Amino acid sequence: MSSGDDLRKPAEPIPLTVLTGFLGAGKTTLLNRLLQDEALAGTVVIINEFGEIGLDHLLVRTIDDNIVLLQSGCLCCTLRGDLVSALEGLLRDLDNGRISFRRVILETTGLADPAPVLQTAMAHPYLVMRFRIDGVITLVDAINGAATLDDNIESLKQVAVADRIILTKSDLADTAKRRRARDALLARLAALNPAAPVLDAAAGEATAARLLECGLYNPDQKIPDVKRWLAEEAYAAVAHHHDHHHHDPNRHDDRIRAFTIATDTPVSGATFEMFIDLVRSLHGPKLLRLKGIVKIAEEPDRPLVIHGVQHVMHPPVRLERWPDADERTRIVLITRDLAPEAVTRLFDAFLERRAPDTPDRAALFDNPLVPFGGVDR
Repeated sequence: MSSGDDLRKPAEPIPLTVLTGFLGAGKTTLLNRLLQDEALAGTVVIINEFGEIGLDHLLVRTIDDNIVLLQSGCLCCTLRGDLVSALEGLLRDLDNGRISFRRVILETTGLADPAPVLQTAMAHPYLVMRFRIDGVITLVDAINGAATLDDNIESLKQVAVADRIILTKSDLADTAKRRRARDALLARLAALNPAAPVLDAAAGEATAARLLECGLYNPDQKIPDVKRWLAEEAYAAVAHHHDHHHHDPNRHDDRIRAFTIATDTPVSGATFEMFIDLVRSLHGPKLLRLKGIVKIAEEPDRPLVIHGVQHVMHPPVRLERWPDADERTRIVLITRDLAPEAVTRLFDAFLERRAPDTPDRAALFDNPLVPFGGVDR
């Protein structure tokens, strides 16, 4: 079979990378540079523009004409249907041999919340079979980034859900005052998202090798690398710091919380599904991202990998074995306007290891205001 046939009929889901960042952060500049890297050969770029006339696509170097411009709206609202159509169209062209590609990068408008993009790829029954979320890359302007985070909750969410953060325009921080501001911004980014490496674009750190393949599977061995993907130690450390330090409330950073749930106790599949359903029903809009590995009592040797964005859950992945010696359930949650205790106490209640003031499960289920529904598949 030829290499062209391999491209048209990929053996595994195609990686999809979301490139985001607030207006003026430098997404197009970065994309231009990345597309010159051989690692991005065979990459399709989808560009979402805000406004009736698209301009940014004129600044992006086209590779084999594999550029799709989404216009006339914001991806977080009116263009979700267009995104599905664009991705389905690419797959049809791929399967029919009209084009060949190995990867898709979606550049969102700077005003976009990344969550609907992730939800689209996670919830669509066909797209979820053909694409896998490789990661979210968020750009932050070293000069204006702090003010942007202060004034725009969307920029906070872009940082909080990122797998990689790129600091741009750091070379313009050429005064002592600007360097202090840059250092303060870096500390702030680390507090908002402790697990995401911060790469300096001006220093040449934002390479394709360091930005891509940051999902569940190790790119070299093609096996699950849960520890790298979850990075739960980083979230646990920042949660401890958060509880012992006061932050400036005018920056709204305290609206974003990152924390972990961990237990050695296996949980039944039905109980865990009820827990997830209840968390989504009660707190879905506040769950910016949820990911984890779960020890299911019925099959304790075959853990379940979960990944969710707000109320949408990716179909769970059953691993053939535990990827390392750590066989605990570990769940990482990134939330907005939601205290960790609201979730951790609920989880404890389902495991029947309640705190004294935590209602039991019967009381939770007897509450007629708590809606239940099936997991989004």
